[in-house]
Amino acid sequence: MRRLWVCLTTFVAAAILPTAAAQPPAGWSTVKGQVVLKAGMPILERAPLAVNQDKEHCLSKGPILDESMIVNAKNRGIKNVVVWLRPNAMNAKATLAPNEIHPADAKRKPAEVVIDQPCCMFIQRMTVARVGDKIVVKNPSPVQHNFFWTSSNNGDLNVNIPAKNEYKFAKALEAENTPILFKCTVHPWMSGYVRVFDHPYYAVTDDDGNFTIPNAPQGMYRLVVWHESTGFLGGAAGRFGTPVAITGPVTTLAPLNYP
Repeated sequence: MRRLWVCLTTFVAAAILPTAAAQPPAGWSTVKGQVVLKAGMPILERAPLAVNQDKEHCLSKGPILDESMIVNAKNRGIKNVVVWLRPNAMNAKATLAPNEIHPADAKRKPAEVVIDQPCCMFIQRMTVARVGDKIVVKNPSPVQHNFFWTSSNNGDLNVNIPAKNEYKFAKALEAENTPILFKCTVHPWMSGYVRVFDHPYYAVTDDDGNFTIPNAPQGMYRLVVWHESTGFLGGAAGRFGTPVAITGPVTTLAPLNYP
């Protein structure tokens, strides 16, 4: 009986003691970095896309160039790369704890995420959103567009959007482990992706390949890097990301070289 009592006492004590995972981060940091095309690899010229519908409007500002890989010739920075943080664990189901989310982000209200199509191309082609957000697809152009997508957790859509109109998602977004491809079936060269996260630590690289993730928790985490044409940096194992030490008010990472 005494042995049982000792075991129960030990179990209860362990249950109420805080664990290492429950400890809040030592502080918060702004993570900065750049994704670049590996030295020695040629920068391919962006080819004009075949525009065969509503040419007068769609080509009114010149040829429409392929956006599946955009590399800055001056600094080799790659645009439209999605980067995000995840726990430092080789476990696909690992998630960030509530106390690893900055208080300002934890209180964030859901936002409207806009996908625009002013001249027969989607802006933003690479769209990122957070659980609870709603997407608004705008059509400021003088021609009709269509918005088509299929997803695991956010339903299927195939809606026509008349000229000078918009379409707002009826339901808030849920998390998705994979990117959601969207396109316009009226103008088949138009496409893009949405990635939906259950935390605020994500970003999309700009024209120079730079990214910034504010209010990140300090400590050891993993940085995941994904591009629509080349997939995860590091191949299949790259879905778990690369370990990074986040320290100080600003953490500047070494350039990330895409092969």
